[in-house]
Amino acid sequence: MVIFSASQKSEFSGNTQIWESLKQAIASSSGFQRWELERPMDKEQLQDVGIDYRVRRYLRETLETLAY
Repeated sequence: MVIFSASQKSEFSGNTQIWESLKQAIASSSGFQRWELERPMDKEQLQDVGIDYRVRRYLRETLETLAY
């Protein structure tokens, strides 16, 4: 069992808020929207995976492309 101190809980909460803001900004970007249009996922699949998964996948693929 993991036990977090008060400062760790506060930091985690702050990180969660930052991630939520970044995720929304990325999801509304033209690059992300274009990336989604290029993916052969139907609407049902998109609803199943959620925005968190799609943003993480977009970031991973973008970084892999840049690293190549």
